[in-house]
Amino acid sequence: MAVVLGQNNYGKSRVRMVKVSRDGTRHTVKEVSVDIALEGDFQAIHCAGDNAKCLPTDTMKNTVYALGRDHPLDSIEGFALHLARHFVDKTVPVSAARVRISQVPWDRVSVDGKEHPHTFTKGSEERQTCEVRVEKKGATTVVGGIDGFKILKSTDSAFSGYLKDPFTTLPETRDRIFSTTVAATWKYGSENAEFVSARSTIRSAIVRTFASHMSESVQQTLYAMGEAALNSCSAIENIRLSLPNSHCLLINLKPFGMENANEIFVPTDEPHGLIEATIERS
Repeated sequence: MAVVLGQNNYGKSRVRMVKVSRDGTRHTVKEVSVDIALEGDFQAIHCAGDNAKCLPTDTMKNTVYALGRDHPLDSIEGFALHLARHFVDKTVPVSAARVRISQVPWDRVSVDGKEHPHTFTKGSEERQTCEVRVEKKGATTVVGGIDGFKILKSTDSAFSGYLKDPFTTLPETRDRIFSTTVAATWKYGSENAEFVSARSTIRSAIVRTFASHMSESVQQTLYAMGEAALNSCSAIENIRLSLPNSHCLLINLKPFGMENANEIFVPTDEPHGLIEATIERS
């Protein structure tokens, strides 16, 4: 039986870099994790053990640090484009490069009401993300995103009127906690978009909608959040949202002779509902 090499790529993952930018005594700290994947003329590497066209993944790691030195890192999308274009332009066998970046937040410390010039605390679990694909002979696509963004509201969330079968035990409710960890990705219409302001606008739209929306289901709120993001930011073509429903279960206090007026809950991570959808312009 004959076999052939199908789609393939290789690269370096989780290349972590901290960059300190110094403006006199005031410093800025940024931390990123970079994943690189290259596609191209790699048939001989796989099928003949011929590494003549193989750029070492260790070289890719070093490239992140070398190019990171002179790049302002004003946006992770801009740095991802810079890296991807480098591999496509400088490495002959490469036909396309995909670069993913996740940024770790570091927040500046305030001391006695004043921002400290060079001290920071680790931020939340939220991450700014992006993925860029640059083709030598083709299109460039840029996808931005956020991940690990935890958000909760204690009311204005209901779930009732749903389909029931013999295995349904979940009681209907008109008042429940809505807790989720938002993962969102959106496709930019141009590689020249204002990435930083677009991300801020989209995140604000998501938070504002989550807080103000009377939710009949996670699905309904997800759609409203996506719609608000598209209406608020013309730079994006679509947005995909992934919302795990992190349940907070009401505790029965009756064995202790106490009532629980929707106040005491136990948070659970597993199992959880997972609602995902892409909202796009028609």
